[in-house]
Amino acid sequence: MVAWSFSSLKTFEQCPRKYFHTRVAKDVKEPETEAMLYGSLVHEAAEKFIRDGEPIPEKFAFLREPLERLNAIPGEKHCEMKMGLTEDLEPCDFFAKNVWWRGIADLVVVNKEKGLAYSVDYKTGKNARYADTKQLDLVATAIFKYFPEVKRVKSGLLFVVSNEFIRAEHEADSIDKYLDAPRQLLARLDNAMENDVWNAISGPLCRFCAVKQCEYNRS
Repeated sequence: MVAWSFSSLKTFEQCPRKYFHTRVAKDVKEPETEAMLYGSLVHEAAEKFIRDGEPIPEKFAFLREPLERLNAIPGEKHCEMKMGLTEDLEPCDFFAKNVWWRGIADLVVVNKEKGLAYSVDYKTGKNARYADTKQLDLVATAIFKYFPEVKRVKSGLLFVVSNEFIRAEHEADSIDKYLDAPRQLLARLDNAMENDVWNAISGPLCRFCAVKQCEYNRS
């Protein structure tokens, strides 16, 4: 059984060869970019503001208004919440031996009385043009399992730079639908693991790839 996350499965979908080198053989490590470092600082500022009430640094002043709106939502707040699920969808520790899926929710607000939760993921990209809400499906699935009282999740991708908010809604009785596409990809991943076949896929991002030994790398 392979423990997976939205990002790891997306890597496999984009290029099995890259997945092999970065996740299986682990002989290639993707370098931390300036964009990744910036994203970490934004997430840290948001977490400290909502969890600890720390003022937002002036350089991230654009975060103030959207985070104040989120902070005003009534309910129990969880920042950078690490969640794990077993294969039979039981909640488990993030690093449990039998963990099947792992995910980190940037902000979860739970209102048990209303059976409602809010899930927000902060994005630092320039705009929402390539927004992918599939990760919200997985986080919502975990929220339903961690908080059985919750029957509906209002989710969103908050693009903090462009101030765009991509919304999605999830219902507790639709979990199978949310897991359908990931399970199909996992079947392909299991097949690749079993047969040790990791075909490379050529694409426009190849020139940025850290797997320099690939025949499609044009960096």
